[in-house]
This record gives sequence, C-alpha cells and structure tokens, in this order.
Amino acid sequence: MLGKRIYIEGVYKQPSRVTYLFSRYGMLVIGLVLVGGMSLAAILAPWLAPHDPSLLDVDAILLPPLSPDHLLGTDALGRDVLSRLLWGGRISLWVGFVAVGLSVSIGLVLGLIAGYKGGLTDEIVMRGVDVMLCFPSFFLILAVIAFLEPSLFNIMVVIGLTSWMGVARLVRAETLTLKRRDYVQAARVSGAGPLRILFIHILPNALAPVLVSATLGVAGAILVESSLSFLGLGVQPPTPSWGNMLLEGKEVLEIAPWLSILPGLTILFTVLGYNLLGESLRDLFDPRLRQ
Repeated sequence: MLGKRIYIEGVYKQPSRVTYLFSRYGMLVIGLVLVGGMSLAAILAPWLAPHDPSLLDVDAILLPPLSPDHLLGTDALGRDVLSRLLWGGRISLWVGFVAVGLSVSIGLVLGLIAGYKGGLTDEIVMRGVDVMLCFPSFFLILAVIAFLEPSLFNIMVVIGLTSWMGVARLVRAETLTLKRRDYVQAARVSGAGPLRILFIHILPNALAPVLVSATLGVAGAILVESSLSFLGLGVQPPTPSWGNMLLEGKEVLEIAPWLSILPGLTILFTVLGYNLLGESLRDLFDPRLRQ
C-alpha cells in the first residue's frame, strides 16, 4: 500500500506513487536541489561568472538587473553582481564546510572520550561544554574576532572552535549507549584496545546524528560568516562574500534595492536547503520519526 486511501464521492482512490513519494521525500529532494545547485554554481564560478568580480567599471555603475552584459546588474563601483554572487558563494560554502569540519572533529573526539571513559574524564569534558554553552555563540565569536585581524582563516577557525559543543554531547550520549552493546563487549573480551573499539565499533554507529548536526551546522556557519561580514568583521573587500555584499547594498538601498535583495535571497535559499536536508536526514535516520 502506498498510503491511506482517499474517499471522494463514494469512491476509494489510491494516491499516485509520485504523490506518495513526494509527500515522504519532498523536503529531501528540495533540500538536495537547493544545496546541489548552490554548491555546483560555487564550484563552477570561474567558468560561470561572466566578469571579474573585482573589476571596476565607472561607465556601468548601478545598472539594474537584465541590463545588457550584466544579467543581475552592477553595484556602486560598477562590478557585476552575478559574478560577485557566484564567487561569494565559494567563500560562504568554504567557511561552512571548514568550520563544521573542525567543530565536528573536536566534538567527535571529546564526545567519544567522555562517553567511553566516564568518571572524572566525563565530568571534565561535560563541565567544559556547560561553560562554553553559558556564552551566546554569536557574541562569543564577536568577542574573539574583535581581538584578531579580520581574515577568512580566522573566521573559519573561530567558528569551528566555538561550535563543537552540540556534537560532543550527541556523540557522548551515543557512546554511552553503544559501549554497552553485545558486539562492543565481545570486542573488548577478544582483546581489542580502546582505540579500536572507539573508532571501529562505536564511531560508525554514532555517525548518523552527527551527520544531521553537521548538515545543520553548515547553514549556521554560513549565517555567522554573513553576519560578521555584514558588520565589517568578516571577509574584507574587495573579496566578495554574501555578507559584505549586503553591507555594500545597504548604502544604496533606496536607489538600488537589488544589491541587498539578491544576496539576501541567496543566503535564504542556501540556508533553507541545508536545513531541509538536515531535517530530512534526521527523519530518515530515526525510525521513530518514520512511524
């Protein structure tokens, strides 16, 4: 059966397979399309961008969208908006992936150690998590960035070092459950060392919630980078990013609203895609949510 029967005017009708599949996997498909489309556009930016994103053209200042030779118009310095959006996507996605990779690596290691060792080790790690969670993440990032030189590397490192706590708690909870399973006990009895047990028997079975958290974390990292760049503390001009494009568009919002609308929509659809993908993966990996 593909789903519940629908009673219409005294006749039972079976939902079509397309309707059933979309109702069950629609969010996953939409998320994959948005994420895949944005990622592909960013990867192919050197070939898709019609102009140099930093090229100034005083004869083409504030051209509206659909102008000849400038599909999405130009900014206050005559730079092509489409080219800057494509190259800015590379920056935003790079920050998201690297920052999340760093935070997941730290969270995995600390969560595995805390959950497997228990006792004093667990207390130290979890109290450290509690201390980090006492500070609002964005304000903590702002405080750290204020003492560092604004750069892409610093942004990625700071976001990664201030966002590992959720992963650590997830992995610790999974490790506490998995280390009592029969196959882990059998591996321990057979003489397997702690590292082999952790990385061969426990880690692969604890990755599902981590994958969901990482997917959602990419969206969060993109938002943080855009916010920092909008405040002037992130990626510095002339390097394009969606955040500093919003900042530049704010100055001419009344006469050139597309300079704020276009990067804003790009951030919206990218973050929406990762959130839909993360929620769909959570539903797929958790059998209780599929019932």
